[in-house]
Amino acid sequence: MLIRSLTLATLMAFTGPLLAADDINPLKQDLGKARPLVVVELDSGNATLTELKKQLDEPATKQAFEERAMVFYTVKFGSIGAEGEKFAKDPKDNKKLTPPETNALIRALKLGAGSGTKVILVGKDGEKKLEKTVPPDTLDLKAFFSTIDAMPMAEKEAAAAAEPEPAAPAPAKGAKPVKAGSKPAPQQLDD
Repeated sequence: MLIRSLTLATLMAFTGPLLAADDINPLKQDLGKARPLVVVELDSGNATLTELKKQLDEPATKQAFEERAMVFYTVKFGSIGAEGEKFAKDPKDNKKLTPPETNALIRALKLGAGSGTKVILVGKDGEKKLEKTVPPDTLDLKAFFSTIDAMPMAEKEAAAAAEPEPAAPAPAKGAKPVKAGSKPAPQQLDD
């Protein structure tokens, strides 16, 4: 019995931190709500992140970004390790990520070795939809926007927005009109 208890305690000691690390992944809080665009700057001298921030400051690009329910994450590698930040439409949702959150974000993206800057689009389902490495790829937000527009969920959202609300049925002859938000009067039954 003692051996089983020690084995279980050892197993929990090793797997506990791994399970906890998945819970702090910042992408999980966006699941089903937003489409994260994550920029991981592997080379500190690369100007991709600066260029992307300039593009997002343009009113037309910013509007297109917000219409597609996107949020923006950045990860930089500095002298003290990886530093992450989240930028959202609502300024109260902007935040600096803690080191464990940043590491959980990096693990969730399953980044391979390389150099440059990785720009990754994650869908509302939490899966990678598009990944580019700059250089050699070029950074064009229109490619990311067109990827989102081609997604089935984006098509459903667009159709739902374009679909008008169903009209209320016409009142019966001799019945009083019903005000919006009120319950209709019970109908008299014919015997």
